[in-house]
Amino acid sequence: MAHNQLPDLNGITRAADAIRPYLAPTPLLRSELLSRALEADIWLKYETMTPIASFKIRGALNAVINVQQSGTEGVVTSSTGNHGQGVAYAARELGMSADIFLPNPANQVKAQMIEAFGGRVHEIGDDFDIAKAASMEFTDQHGYHFVNDGEAIDVMEGAGTIGLEIAQQLEAIDLLLIPLGGGNLSGGCVTAMKALQPEAQVISVQAKGSPAVTESFHTRAVVERPIDTIADGLVTRVPPGLALSVLWKLLDDAWLASDQELLAATHSLMASAHVLVEPAGAAALAGACQHRELIKGKRVVFILTGANISSELFQRVLATPPLI
Repeated sequence: MAHNQLPDLNGITRAADAIRPYLAPTPLLRSELLSRALEADIWLKYETMTPIASFKIRGALNAVINVQQSGTEGVVTSSTGNHGQGVAYAARELGMSADIFLPNPANQVKAQMIEAFGGRVHEIGDDFDIAKAASMEFTDQHGYHFVNDGEAIDVMEGAGTIGLEIAQQLEAIDLLLIPLGGGNLSGGCVTAMKALQPEAQVISVQAKGSPAVTESFHTRAVVERPIDTIADGLVTRVPPGLALSVLWKLLDDAWLASDQELLAATHSLMASAHVLVEPAGAAALAGACQHRELIKGKRVVFILTGANISSELFQRVLATPPLI
């Protein structure tokens, strides 16, 4: 499944220049309490601090900017929610229409935000890949452009601007931990980090209830798996080929975290770092707590990928004892 064209540092740098008028760099801050608890130098990259409270705005902006230059009037995508928000936001900023296909039932916090940004929500099927098939059919019928969150280099290079910022904001990083869903964020960030700080290790963390990309990474073959997790930002049933090509080439390791660990890590971030994330956004901390000996004494960066959590799930977080 090798792809002839993969993201590179030049493309990520161009993406950073393209999205800069719409999005300032996000903060990278040291956490004193997490550093003490984990006996490491822990830094947090706050992708929660964007107009959509998610990193997905970056790839969406880069892709929709490119689409606008082609003269297409509308964009379409499939999403579990955050990427859909990003596409809806980018389309509104650039004067285009946006149709967003979500699996049913959708995360209502994310669906409402998509509509608030002017996107048209379509709830189709009971998993992401069914919604994706429907969205691509809709795209063909209406002559719009499909913004592919799994197989588009411009989306991955947009996501990779996070890795670019981290490498520029902080020196001598030992380990970068990245939540893993479809692999765009991991693929883009590992590309930037290995180009700028090649000694740094880059490891992804996915939900045990959606392990397809992680298992595919380890077996070096495409593995499809069903989805059963509360972390909708970490789900993929069918691994994207582009992401796998990059991860097989550059990623150092891939870990899994249970829903209980993700809920506990979310609580820990709220208690120790005073930041609210959705469970997917806490995956890096969940992975770090499993591998304390590996990170001990090292400079480690966690990417906090999103904060779009429902009140019901927030109650589950509060009822789960923190990891730290």
